Order: sequence, then C-alpha cells, then structure tokens
Amino acid sequence: MHPLLFALGFLTSIPVRTPAPRAGELGRAAIWFPFVGLLIGAVLVGAQLIFTRFFSPLLAGALTVAVWIALTGGLHLDGLADCGDGLLSATSRERRLEIMRDPRLGTFGGMALIMHLLIKTLAVASLAAPIALLLAPSLARWLMLFVAQQPSARPGGLGAEFAAGLTKSIWLGAALIPILLSVPGVPRSIFAAIAAVFVTGTIIRVAQTRLGGVTGDVLGMTIEVVEVAVLLVFCLQTA
Repeated sequence: MHPLLFALGFLTSIPVRTPAPRAGELGRAAIWFPFVGLLIGAVLVGAQLIFTRFFSPLLAGALTVAVWIALTGGLHLDGLADCGDGLLSATSRERRLEIMRDPRLGTFGGMALIMHLLIKTLAVASLAAPIALLLAPSLARWLMLFVAQQPSARPGGLGAEFAAGLTKSIWLGAALIPILLSVPGVPRSIFAAIAAVFVTGTIIRVAQTRLGGVTGDVLGMTIEVVEVAVLLVFCLQTA
C-alpha cells in the first residue's frame, strides 16, 4: 500500500483499507503525516467559512470542531482521555498504564476531555486567521513523530511500531509542510511553533516521569494538545 494511503487510513476516519502494518511500515508512512494534517486543515477551513456565513461565531466554531472530530474519528481524543485518567492518578507507573488500558472513561479523563473541547471550540470561534487551522493539524502530527521516537513505556506497543521504521531523515523530511505553512503566518506562526515545541517537550518529560516512556495514548494526546496550543497563540490579542 502507498504510504500516503496508509497515513490517511491511520490518522483519519476516511474509509481506506489498511492491512496490518508490517515491521517498519508505519514509521515509513510517517513522512506523510503532516500532509494528512494539511488535508484535515483544508477541510476545516472550508467548513468554517461555510458555517460562519449562516451561524454565530461560537456555533460555527462548535460545528467546525465537530467536523474535526468526525475527520479523525475521535482517535486522538481517546488518547487524551486515557492520559487524563492515567497521568493524573496518584499511583504507581504500572497501575497508571493499567488505567490507560481500561476502555472506561474515568473522572480525570472526562474532565480533561470536556475542558479540552471547550477551549478548542472557543479558540476556533475566535480565530481571525484561517492559516491557524492549516498549521495546527500539520505541526501537531509532525511533533507527534518526535514523541514517537522516545523510549516506549510498553515494549511492542504503538510507539515501538513507529520507531521500527521512523528514521531521522523521515522526520526531517516531514518538516517541509509545517515549515511552508508557517511562512504566511509569520511572526505569529513562529511563536506558535515555539509554544508547540515547549508543549511537546513537557509531554515527553511527564510521560517519562509518570509512565516510564511514551505510549500510543501519549501520541494522541500530543496531537490534541499541540493543536490547541497553536490555536491559542493565534488567538492572542495584542495591544
């Protein structure tokens, strides 16, 4: 299967038949992840333009986020909720990993999910620059690849599958799309990138401290949190 189709099937709810990845295939497809983020962003820009013609900014923002969730199948939100339950629990590393495997939504995960979606909706409703909706999904999926290269908390998990084929050259090549998307938004896009890198580094440190490494849920959380960080920078009001 072409790596782009594999990336589409892996990151979105688009019905692409994706067979079980062979060793290294997921990592090699990663070069297309920021491009898939760009495609998601393009759909979001179009959706927001349509919704703002007929609805209030807040309702248009909520509907745009609903499209966002539909495009990704809520996959990354699931990781965010699982991390909320696990990372915020005052227990051992082993128990946190067990909690994150539990399909049931806990109190911490529910709170994290509600607050995240609320902030994301308000941020989208407040955006004045459509470039933010293009940059956020693309940059988030690129930085997620950096997180995927960190030691895994579960040998043989999703993070380990990424590492099998994800080389430094693939990661650097995947940076092209986020870099090009940053140009129209300068200087704000530079601050957004700095914020995104800071958030990513914080996630890595927290995951290593509380879990002993990264997991597939941590990768999903990275995408969601970085997307919101980028949106918030573009929503900053200047005097």
